[in-house]
Amino acid sequence: MDDAPDLTKAERAALRHPEKAHRPDNPIQRKPEWIRVKAPTSVEYHETRKLMRDLNLVTVCEEAACPNIGECWKKKHATVMILGAVCTRACAFCNVATGKPDQLDPHEPENTAKAVAGLGMAHIVITSVDRDDLGDGGAMQFVRTIEEIRARSPGTTIEILTPDFLRKDGALEKIVAARPDVYNHNLETVPRLYPTIRPGARYFHSLRLLQRVKELDASMFTKSGIMVGLGEERTEISQVMDDLRSADVDFLTIGQYLQPTPKHAAVARFVTPDEFEAYKTMALAKGFLLVSSSPLTRSSYHADADFQRLQAARAAQVSALR
Repeated sequence: MDDAPDLTKAERAALRHPEKAHRPDNPIQRKPEWIRVKAPTSVEYHETRKLMRDLNLVTVCEEAACPNIGECWKKKHATVMILGAVCTRACAFCNVATGKPDQLDPHEPENTAKAVAGLGMAHIVITSVDRDDLGDGGAMQFVRTIEEIRARSPGTTIEILTPDFLRKDGALEKIVAARPDVYNHNLETVPRLYPTIRPGARYFHSLRLLQRVKELDASMFTKSGIMVGLGEERTEISQVMDDLRSADVDFLTIGQYLQPTPKHAAVARFVTPDEFEAYKTMALAKGFLLVSSSPLTRSSYHADADFQRLQAARAAQVSALR
């Protein structure tokens, strides 16, 4: 979804997030040196962007204002966001537009597969907005997308990052039956902060969803991510890690929350690179197969290389048990 170029940043924010327009502004803090990134300028970036526009696809890279877009698109690694560009939730941290959702595009699965083939992607991450308005939450669109990619690019591994499918019975089971290589669902933050940061979601429902994936298919890799810098305590992060390990989650990502607009939740603090390393050490000690923890870590950042590392870590674990 392209914002009109003649609007101010505040006007664009009001259009994308009408439910936040009445809120007082939270000044955006200056980012520390370790978080600043260069604006994307590469030829590959522009080629990737053109392909997405030509195929009428939405990317979370753009909609969520990901700081890594220049680096990833230079490598022609894009994360497609299916089910339209408008979310039915209104999380306090997210830059994705909220409001009345789009009609489902019946060509979206096919076009996503065309993009994967066109970019020559060995590994693709597919995510989506929340679609509480749909009976299955959009689960069958995930299934069709997986099937289309497999038909066009059978060698490409598929990672999905889904909504929580709250009160959508059977949705999760349909997707697991389509056998993506990685099932990702982000907890996003600690339980205490859910009422203000993720008000439409339920922490233990999200945790149960991840656990259910393993019950349905123990061989499927599961993954979850959290943000830090929202006011959480170290002990709370440790408890979230324990909860995820109780659900047998394989892969944890931890990244710095960055405030998209003055109407979004404020950054409580910028977590230092040393603290991210300490979180990684803690998580690995708790038994995760893989941990990505850095200020710029996002769910799909380096997902292709991480998938290879995930496979290698499981192979080493299995070998050690023999």
